[in-house]
Amino acid sequence: MPELKILNNKEIKEIYRLVEKQWGAKIKLDYGFLKNNKNRIFVVNKDISKIDFSKLRLNSVGMYFCEIDSRGIRLSIEGSQIIGPKAAKNIVELDEEETRKWLKGEDLEKKGDYSGFVILKHNKDFLGNGKYANGRILNYVGKTRRVNLV
Repeated sequence: MPELKILNNKEIKEIYRLVEKQWGAKIKLDYGFLKNNKNRIFVVNKDISKIDFSKLRLNSVGMYFCEIDSRGIRLSIEGSQIIGPKAAKNIVELDEEETRKWLKGEDLEKKGDYSGFVILKHNKDFLGNGKYANGRILNYVGKTRRVNLV
């Protein structure tokens, strides 16, 4: 099993604090939280504690939720879909053309009252997370998840 640390309540509360500070979302998730050696946070069903891992060979466990580093907390696409509906700030609404550019992996020119990492949204769909800086949103969609729309 990869080097994963089970987070304690204090560490989980710190994640909740960072989410509330960045997106104004008060959350309490019913998941277990694991952290790898790259500061990536994964969420898992709490029933995972009932499994004997000594007889299993695993590459990963859970769903990638976010990454925490010196720049702040950056949500995965799935993390943005969990936090987005509860977020009160740093949500960027995209039109059809901006959505196409974003899904293709392009950065976006966007003016607004945003700071740090923002959640991108088109209609009711949450598309992920980008870093807002100087009127631009930097795209973090991985190459394997990009879509070439016609």
